[in-house]
Amino acid sequence: MHPRFFIRALLLALIAAAGVSQAVEYRIETVATGLEHPWSIAFLPDGRMLVTERAGRLRVIENGQLLETPVAGVPDSYVRSQGGLFEVLPDPEFAENGVIYLSQAYGTDASNTTRLLRGRLEGLELRDVEVLFEASPRRANPVHFGGRMALLPDGTLVLGLGDAFDDREDAQRLDSHTGSIVRLHRDGRVPADNPFVNDPDARPEIYSYGHRNVQGIVHDDETGVLWSHEHGPRGGDELNIIEPGVNYGWPVVTHGIDYSGARITPYTSLPGMRDPLRYWTPAIAPSGMTLYRGDLFPEWHDSLMITSLVQRQVLRVPLDGAQVTGEERLFEEVGERLRDVRSGPDGSIYLLTDKPEGRVLRVTRDDS
Repeated sequence: MHPRFFIRALLLALIAAAGVSQAVEYRIETVATGLEHPWSIAFLPDGRMLVTERAGRLRVIENGQLLETPVAGVPDSYVRSQGGLFEVLPDPEFAENGVIYLSQAYGTDASNTTRLLRGRLEGLELRDVEVLFEASPRRANPVHFGGRMALLPDGTLVLGLGDAFDDREDAQRLDSHTGSIVRLHRDGRVPADNPFVNDPDARPEIYSYGHRNVQGIVHDDETGVLWSHEHGPRGGDELNIIEPGVNYGWPVVTHGIDYSGARITPYTSLPGMRDPLRYWTPAIAPSGMTLYRGDLFPEWHDSLMITSLVQRQVLRVPLDGAQVTGEERLFEEVGERLRDVRSGPDGSIYLLTDKPEGRVLRVTRDDS
């Protein structure tokens, strides 16, 4: 073999081993504009899309058009700094029951928290709204609410929470929801097999703890793995595999440092605390996450797609079961903070840009 071709073959092999795809041709089109800090997008069985705005509105995209009128009946959110309306998640039986779940910041400057709501969507109105869960204790800081949700195959739901920034030490306490992931039945009941349900000194909803600010959570129904990512401070953003009862270390262990430059802890690993599968320093500020198994981009199959607020791109993290095999950066040409990423029913990829005049973007294959 000629040396030039040998080097090229070697480079292609290294690229493949790193999980980096080769020259996937795609195009990015705008689906909707004029959304105020869109936070989450979801797809309904009838082809409609739901989009939350952090400002507290739930919007509908129908036949490719953003409807001008927001959904009525959505309870008011606490909208300040990072607070507002967060995730929208349709029930697995939405076609029969019309049920959706919403997470939101709720309260006042002096007393606020994260809530989980359930309601029935009829046209452009949310009816029969119930509060299924409210994180305790309330805080007096408008940041680190978490808010991402995922459905599990056993019919339960998990919700990621945050540490309210100033109360990070409470992420190690089991008598507080601070810095935890909670697991509930879809009617708000606590599952009998939650890890701390029989501990009188623990909150029974807690599924895992030691988190800083969970911003992405995805269950892989094929492997049974529950993936989550969270913000670190200056560096130390984490990708974790979530298991019941596990302590993920914050703030006792971290790869980040405080915003002042001070060291938070001398430890990056300790016995009894789970290390992240991957961490990022400097910080990428991960936001949304989806697991791609669509048909439109077979090169990206079995990849976590993670939006980045700071680096304004999507990180493609290819997987082999529960192992990360590489990393690739995509869609940098958008040039805007990206808040969420979802795989659409047709295999296209949807992105939300985090701006006062935010957009819904659609990534499709370009075979021209």
